[in-house]
Amino acid sequence: MKAAGVIVEYNPFHNGHAYHLQETKKLTNADITIAVMSGHFLQRGEPALVSKWARTKMALEGGIDLIIELPYAFATQKAQTFASGAVSLLDALGVQEVCFGSESGNIDSFLDTLFLQEQFTDTFEHNVRQRMKEGSSYPKALSEAFGALQGEAHTVDMAKPNNILGFHYIQAIHRQQSSIVPITVTRLNAQYHDETFASATIASATSIRKQLLSSSISFPTIEGVVPAVTYQHLKDYYAQYRLLHNWEHYFSFLKYRLLSSSASQLQHIYEAEEGLENRLLSHIQEANSFHSFMESIKTKRYTWTRLQRLCLHILTNTTKEEMRSINEKETAPYIRILGMSKKGQLYLSSIKKHVPVPIITRLQALDHPLLQLDKKASAVYSAVFEEPLRSKMLKVEMTHPPLRYDEDTNMFL
Repeated sequence: MKAAGVIVEYNPFHNGHAYHLQETKKLTNADITIAVMSGHFLQRGEPALVSKWARTKMALEGGIDLIIELPYAFATQKAQTFASGAVSLLDALGVQEVCFGSESGNIDSFLDTLFLQEQFTDTFEHNVRQRMKEGSSYPKALSEAFGALQGEAHTVDMAKPNNILGFHYIQAIHRQQSSIVPITVTRLNAQYHDETFASATIASATSIRKQLLSSSISFPTIEGVVPAVTYQHLKDYYAQYRLLHNWEHYFSFLKYRLLSSSASQLQHIYEAEEGLENRLLSHIQEANSFHSFMESIKTKRYTWTRLQRLCLHILTNTTKEEMRSINEKETAPYIRILGMSKKGQLYLSSIKKHVPVPIITRLQALDHPLLQLDKKASAVYSAVFEEPLRSKMLKVEMTHPPLRYDEDTNMFL
């Protein structure tokens, strides 16, 4: 069986994702599709709108055959580490091609960019450091350093967020000496950070979340831009838990963590660098919302995303020591299955003897430091629920087997 891979957050699964999946199947002619999906917290340092289990249901009903969780230690990182962890999981599962959406839509431009960066590594890294010294944020310094190398070369525009991720997927494939073949499809009209709907049927996940998290939640406003199954799962989740997760729900917990910590204690938190902990401590007392807090601490050098990830690591008490192992070897040490179709289960059975890392179906099955981070992240994600929902969600996290979906009857088993 031929497997194609995608790397996703599905926050939530929308019509653009459905198009990407359709194109992936068409371009690869794969028998099954495997998605590596972030768990409860995402690459930009924010909570997912709904739980990973609800998003797994969306993915299975949307046509994915096997959903693997990208561990917290990779999912909440800069693009390079995020990509490296995800690619390592797809490689371990025998994926032959990975398809990603990009603003470029031209795989050759990505390969040319990688060649150029590898050829002029010292110059490139010097340019990044120089621009950061001049006050640029890391993403901007990266984009400018690529721009300085490009000249007349047919390289990809590294100012675009999906191009950045795509480049790092290809870089990870190259560095891990993986046989995975990368392909890309052009994103439809909506741009990654768009805050308004691009059309009646296409919208970015950012604009969908903004619409849903406005002062009064109105599901009908997004009905045209998400598949019917996503629409129903979002409504069901809200009906059961009475919330759609965002940072404001967690702000009181973050404020407590900051007010009860000293600067020296915060220095042990992952991504607390260059005295950032002092900046956070000096602004937290007067902040009355997460948004106002972020507005008060962001600078030209430290982007919202960079600071939001630091806040998340403070919230989850994730230390530099806990993350040290992945900075030494940026590959995921286990595969946690969130859900599978009948075809996905068949594929897994056919390859499991050859998979080089443990396959986990329940959290108790393995004791690994990075798995402890996943448990901690799930506990924090569940903290905003009232009892008994909080305990129920935690029990699901610890004991729930992978979701199983029958694609012939369109029913969960």
